[in-house]
Amino acid sequence: MVRSDASLEIDGPEAAPGPRAPVSRATDREGSRSGNPVPEADVAGMFDAITPVYDRMNTLMTLGSDARWRRRAVAETALGPAEAVIDVACGTGKLTALLAGVVGPFGRAEGIDLSPVMIEKASARYRSMVQLRFQVGNALSLPFADGEFDAATIAFGLRNLADFEGGFRELRRVVRPGGRVVCLELSLPRSRTWARVFHGTFRRVAPVAASIIGGRRSAYRYLPDSLDGFPPAERLALLMRSAGLTDVRFWRLSTGVVALHRGTVPD
Repeated sequence: MVRSDASLEIDGPEAAPGPRAPVSRATDREGSRSGNPVPEADVAGMFDAITPVYDRMNTLMTLGSDARWRRRAVAETALGPAEAVIDVACGTGKLTALLAGVVGPFGRAEGIDLSPVMIEKASARYRSMVQLRFQVGNALSLPFADGEFDAATIAFGLRNLADFEGGFRELRRVVRPGGRVVCLELSLPRSRTWARVFHGTFRRVAPVAASIIGGRRSAYRYLPDSLDGFPPAERLALLMRSAGLTDVRFWRLSTGVVALHRGTVPD
């Protein structure tokens, strides 16, 4: 895959947020969904079921690029030693552990996920990291005070939230002024032809690959389906602005199949 480091900044008069979109699972004027229509309990159950093969599937489907994407997300948090970070929709904890490594033993890293089985696996895997804690929680109602963290991340989890903008608002709420919110998420390339090829291939390959390594084909049909109507990178940047973040920038990685967004909590 080819990495693209071209960045775009969504700020200034053209990006000024309009009226806040209602919390809805319908599509907006641009045809993008405002949230995931699948009930949260079903999403949690699906991720519970695929936990044993989740990491292997990610590596297989991304040809190993997922590790590089996570490292880039960590870099965009601008975290330092002894700081605090929260990783929302943390899954099995790979990104959370990288963040914990940056803040060190005198820092604090919290991982939150809706799936109890994912949290159980993450807790067992990284129990030796004293600065790291995992717990079950909802991304739209985080059990933390305002401004409690120096940075917040969400990687490949925004698509699963019932309210995308609401997710960004909650991430902004728990980060101190001047701290960063970073989102790493699947996307579609700008080229319509390449986007159709990628989406079509993803839709066919994911269930087959899951069955080969012992996963549930039905669960891995959900993942490509979750891209249907998901906001493009430019729209996500505007949602971050509407949620109250500033200095919003994004980068398309690996020919545009992944987008990395970063915003700052205003003073």
